[in-house]
Amino acid sequence: MGANVIATVRRAHRLEGEIRLPGDKSMSHRALMLASIASGRSSIRGLSTGADVHSTRDCLTHLGVDIDGNIVHGVGLEGMRAAPGPLDCGNSGTTMRLLAGLLSGQAFVSELTGDASLSRRPMDRVVEPLRRLGANAAWPPLRVGGGGRLVGTTYEMPIASAQVKSAILLAGLRAEGTTTVVEPVATRNHTELMLAAMGANVRSDGRRVELSKTDWLEPLDIDIPGDFSAAAFWLVAAGLIPASRVRLLSVGVNPTRTALADSLTACGLRITQSNLRAEGAEPVADLEVTPGALTRPIEVKDGLAGRMIDELPVLAVAATQMPGRSVITGAAELKVKESDRLAAIEQGLLAMGADIKAGDDGWVINGPTKLEGAKVGSAGDHRVAMAFAIAGLMAQGKTEIDGAECVDISYPGFFDQLEYLA
Repeated sequence: MGANVIATVRRAHRLEGEIRLPGDKSMSHRALMLASIASGRSSIRGLSTGADVHSTRDCLTHLGVDIDGNIVHGVGLEGMRAAPGPLDCGNSGTTMRLLAGLLSGQAFVSELTGDASLSRRPMDRVVEPLRRLGANAAWPPLRVGGGGRLVGTTYEMPIASAQVKSAILLAGLRAEGTTTVVEPVATRNHTELMLAAMGANVRSDGRRVELSKTDWLEPLDIDIPGDFSAAAFWLVAAGLIPASRVRLLSVGVNPTRTALADSLTACGLRITQSNLRAEGAEPVADLEVTPGALTRPIEVKDGLAGRMIDELPVLAVAATQMPGRSVITGAAELKVKESDRLAAIEQGLLAMGADIKAGDDGWVINGPTKLEGAKVGSAGDHRVAMAFAIAGLMAQGKTEIDGAECVDISYPGFFDQLEYLA
């Protein structure tokens, strides 16, 4: 998509079809970074083609890593070289935070930059724990490395964040002794699973992860499954549009990622798994979703929001169709994503006739309401744009999404698949 695209979505009477989703974005970032510091040649199939993962690939190339298609020629833990200038992370918070951890123990200084949206996102939450490990780290702008002996410590995270946890673990690979991360709620564990598969001494016990210093990592040979966060849009749409039947092939169903599916099925939607199998240490399945009787509103509280933070915008759309008062709390993190997602979703859904009010850490949504097509803005945020597209499929009339090109950050081809299913 080019710049400043307005996407038009009309009401769908049924969604039907079988699709493959883009490769899991979280896993793609981590696989590229870990393969880069492995001792040897890694093969990573099914990488996300979104702009965020391209940012990670480009940064690693500037650090001296040879990446040829799905083949990464690892340079080992000591083999990276200083980039010729600042590393441009684009719109990707995952790229910036994880690279900060990866580069914090290097002898050279790296500066990490990004677009205007990324430059506004909080990076002190990664700088503080890296300093606790002994790294040179400062922000803004984000600079890491250039000396400083890393020593393992225990860090109790004030906010649940898989990105920050992963950054600490990546730094911990080079830290003397043991590095321990204690989370307020268990977040996605792709980093830990990949590190274990590559021979690192990493141990997980609920919300506690421990990692010992590592001298080398075995190369990866991995198939990246379909992205569950991308699946979320179709789970909501096909679960709420009558007579729909959508099948999503080879989706990652790691239990740390599937809380949204649990919430939707608790409200009456029908989501079934088939062909369950393991790809490396990751569970993968085909998902089929059909509508069910909507029996109750959505309730997200007590840390559950952290387990589905990327899926909450489209869950808010689902809540507009649920009977009763849906309450989503614990999601203050949404205010500092690519946009203020709490405000952006409230503004757009209000324009479409929803009964929604944003608070400090979530929304209260009364339903069901009949949505009406409207012109809404994406706020330059891919998940906001796609959430409004799903709302548009259920709204009377025409919905226009201004700034829809941002979907390419995580899901190139989203609107093509929407057209195919509708």
